[in-house]
Amino acid sequence: MKKLLVLLLIPLSLTFALNPGEDLQENNSPDLTANPPVQQSRVYYGGGIGFNFWNNYFYLSIQPMVAYKVTPKFSVGGRLGYTYISDDRSSLGNVKSHNYGASVFTRYRVIPQLYGHAEFAYASTERHTYSVLQQEFTSERVWVPYLLLGGGYSQQISPNVWGYVEVLFDVIQDKNSVYGDWDPLVSVGVGVGF
Repeated sequence: MKKLLVLLLIPLSLTFALNPGEDLQENNSPDLTANPPVQQSRVYYGGGIGFNFWNNYFYLSIQPMVAYKVTPKFSVGGRLGYTYISDDRSSLGNVKSHNYGASVFTRYRVIPQLYGHAEFAYASTERHTYSVLQQEFTSERVWVPYLLLGGGYSQQISPNVWGYVEVLFDVIQDKNSVYGDWDPLVSVGVGVGF
């Protein structure tokens, strides 16, 4: 039961957009009775903030991003990421990790609410191992490639607020990946346009 609760808390995140023309918004029906529509920028900014804390475990993730709408349905972008993890659940002491990286992504909207997503990420991750012979922890930094494929669903809640669910899978499955074999990466959040 505890594991199920932790799995439900892990994807807690907040997505924000600094441009009202950002990718979650898809309004193609202009109001002809009002003033002429304002030209929306093809560039949009945003990112995600994720956190989790439970049973001597703390996780914080910050991921700013910028993207460009090539067409109303197709966009490309990039993202930077930083993650801090503090894990004090074992008898071996507190293990802390500072992980960082970058990614490039594409997104195609099949319909305004449904999109496909492909993202290549390269992340520097701290790997911790415990040596029984030396009775100590060692850590090494490794660079790990990820190819995340999947899609998502977004729904407008109010004029500047959207809810979304996204499911991605790491198809490279590198031996140093922080994700388990074919475990889905589920993100649930709210997008707010400023």
